[in-house]
Amino acid sequence: MACCGNIFCCQCCAGEGETRTPEELAILGELREEEEEILPRKDYESLDYDRCINEPYVEVLEGLNNKKAKKYEAVRWVLVFAIGVTVGLVGLFVDFFVHLFTSIKFSLVGHSVEVCSEKGCLALSLLELMAFNLTFVFIASMLVLIEPVAAGSGIPEIKSYLNGVKIPGIVRLRTFLCKAVGVLFTVAGGMFVGKEGPMIHCGAIVGAGLPQFQSITFKKIHFDFPYFRSDRDKRDFVSVGAAAGVAAAFGAPIGGTLFSLEEGSSFWNQALTWKVLFGSMSATFTLNFFRSGINFNKWGSFQLPGLLNFGEFKCMEGDKTCHLWTVVDLAFFVLMGVVGGLLGALFNCLNKQLAKYRMRHIHPKAKFVRVLESLLVTMVTTLVVFVASMTLGECRDLSPPSHRNGSMMLGGAEDINSTVRSFFCPNSTYNDMATLFFNPQEAAIHQLFHQEGTFSPVTLSVFFLLYFLLACWTYGTAVPSGLFVPSLLCGAAYGRLVANLLNINFGMNVYSGTFALIGAASFLGGVVRMTISLTVILIESTNEITYGLPIMITLMVAKWTGDFFNHGIYDIHIHLRGVPLLEWETEVEMDKLTASDIMEPNLTYVYPHTRVQSLVSILRTTAYHAFPVVTENRPNERDFMKGNILVSNNIHFKKANIVTRAGEQRRRCQSMKSYPSSELRNVCDEQEAAADTAAVAAAGAQNAQEGGDMLQQMLDRRYVPYPNLYPDQSPSEEWTLEERFRPLTFHGLVLRSQLVTLLLRGACYAENQSSATQPRLSHAEMTEDYPRYPDIHELDLTLLNPRMIVDITPYMNPCPYTVSPNTHVSQVFNLFRTMGLRHLPVVNAVGEIVGIITRHNLTHEFLQAKLRQHYITI
Repeated sequence: MACCGNIFCCQCCAGEGETRTPEELAILGELREEEEEILPRKDYESLDYDRCINEPYVEVLEGLNNKKAKKYEAVRWVLVFAIGVTVGLVGLFVDFFVHLFTSIKFSLVGHSVEVCSEKGCLALSLLELMAFNLTFVFIASMLVLIEPVAAGSGIPEIKSYLNGVKIPGIVRLRTFLCKAVGVLFTVAGGMFVGKEGPMIHCGAIVGAGLPQFQSITFKKIHFDFPYFRSDRDKRDFVSVGAAAGVAAAFGAPIGGTLFSLEEGSSFWNQALTWKVLFGSMSATFTLNFFRSGINFNKWGSFQLPGLLNFGEFKCMEGDKTCHLWTVVDLAFFVLMGVVGGLLGALFNCLNKQLAKYRMRHIHPKAKFVRVLESLLVTMVTTLVVFVASMTLGECRDLSPPSHRNGSMMLGGAEDINSTVRSFFCPNSTYNDMATLFFNPQEAAIHQLFHQEGTFSPVTLSVFFLLYFLLACWTYGTAVPSGLFVPSLLCGAAYGRLVANLLNINFGMNVYSGTFALIGAASFLGGVVRMTISLTVILIESTNEITYGLPIMITLMVAKWTGDFFNHGIYDIHIHLRGVPLLEWETEVEMDKLTASDIMEPNLTYVYPHTRVQSLVSILRTTAYHAFPVVTENRPNERDFMKGNILVSNNIHFKKANIVTRAGEQRRRCQSMKSYPSSELRNVCDEQEAAADTAAVAAAGAQNAQEGGDMLQQMLDRRYVPYPNLYPDQSPSEEWTLEERFRPLTFHGLVLRSQLVTLLLRGACYAENQSSATQPRLSHAEMTEDYPRYPDIHELDLTLLNPRMIVDITPYMNPCPYTVSPNTHVSQVFNLFRTMGLRHLPVVNAVGEIVGIITRHNLTHEFLQAKLRQHYITI
């Protein structure tokens, strides 16, 4: 992952010699109950939001005048607009085909039910409905087999990406195609999922890919566009795309902006806020323009702002006794928030157990088993929907259209009463259960919000229970699926049930639509635990600002209640995947730790001028993604010999790693034997013998410390200059102990990708030449392969002379953020998260690097383990 990618030892979870990872042990249930939590995986890479201010980048800045800077910024704004328009068109595509497929399915099945209810062939209608659903879901599941990352809503993955974690394949074009096409078949297949979550994922992919003007999936899509080729720019565009997805899904551009801020990016700036809002507005109005024109044939009328719109909440004209809500209702809203938080916590708990079961018993099996599970869920859902609609529904009186509902449209020119279902009911009545089940989910939500006819308490209770269980089972299957609409529909049924009880049993006169909306907000808030963005999304979806206060109170109460029991559903799935997500802040007690307590002291470093053979050895034998660039500075040792505590601690850290360094040298030499050069193989054979001797001497030195304090021995030793060695030479058995603890003066950081690029392009010079003869690479050449840099094992090294030397200094980052060993963890955490860092060197008072901190050193699980060690030490 990063420089400390292999060092998270998980001491509290696995004993020595354990072959399985802590995550696998936790998933298989082989850890003790108190240690069953899945630890962050180390194979996730971090993104780097910090700029690498090296010489090629400085050259670009020097050639950038005001005119070019304005042109550069103009291109950025054009791309933001293009992202918004594209996301709006994607939403139009998904909505059009979902509406087409569901209309065909429900019209044919509805006609079959009406005919077969008289002829007694309802089983045929059931088979017809099941054939439609199974076919659609099978297509969606096969698309997920092509790209497994396309499963689910994608919000946990995008949230992780914006937090600084790179998840493989999450923003690829193939993922986009499988997600966009798969979600329309999943929704049309009758599964209890929504298309709003996948819209956010699709928007993020558009934001990541469109500014690159190239595709890894389709090699022919490649344009010469050298701009925005960094993690920093890419993450900004992903923020724009994710916000545009929310805006297109709910017609809520401000809510999309706040969603990207609250749930996504771990850092923010004012310029990004304005761009995100502009992209969200572009997506909303693009979708609104085309949907209004297609559905109403009134181009430019802008009547349908989003894929999901709640309609207008409005009392009948002339009814002075009607109020959308009153101050007295706030008490009920608070209680509904508490119940919604409890229900959301229960939903998350059940879904977490199902996810663990899938990880244990379904995912390890053949991929086609996941398709079978999706088909099983579809069969059960179809059967439950059909049987419940036919047997458990009640016939209710159909109220005439009113002015309150007259202005509200449903996916065409239909009013609210056009979506009722009268299965097995006489004229002027409708089947309330079939009306909820045999409609698209958006239409069912409109029914609960605006239908003046009553739904029986029994129907609402049964519908809520069935929908709750089936939606919980569905989320996590191998299909693209969202959770917003199922949660809203489930919560709306719960809220409408509360309104019916208050109106019928207690004789109150409350507005049923308001209570349905508050119920939807409370349940959705209890599941996802969003506050600011969800409040604004719901207000924009209702187009009623007076709902701001009750919605905000309900969401806050639901979040506080649910947080007593577990995390939000997206955080749970992030944790189950082992993603090293960084929270907003650390716990207060973590300040008992300092940077020296959590850093990784085992450093793999390079010198400013390093031989090719050493670079290849380091890259082949380590998985680190950054390496400190250091020099050995003997004069600094005199400082700690005068009693400098920080450097003494530095010696302590290095003292425990003599054997580690010798072992590392042996591993390098073993790897170098496969290097296609006989000269290098001979060099490594000589080094290996020296390394073995050094390891024996180091072990003997460790045993000798029992007779006295090693630090004191070093302080008393007379100063002798270090031998002037080339970087590729191994430690000699003639070295003294202090020579093995050479102080390392820190000069900068160089990334693995930069080293590989230098080797790939032959940027090196001969030993008998000056470093000025080394070919200079431009910033465009250094970033040409972004984001997929070649692997060291893929390089053809036959043309490289292993004795050539690479000058790293022009390409390293000479001024990265650093911290002192005595810096408190809260300060380290805030710096790392706020600046979006990937590596944070720990440098002492005299400029010597003593360790490095990466994302894994700041995860909650790692800090908890270090805090326990701290208490044990005390």
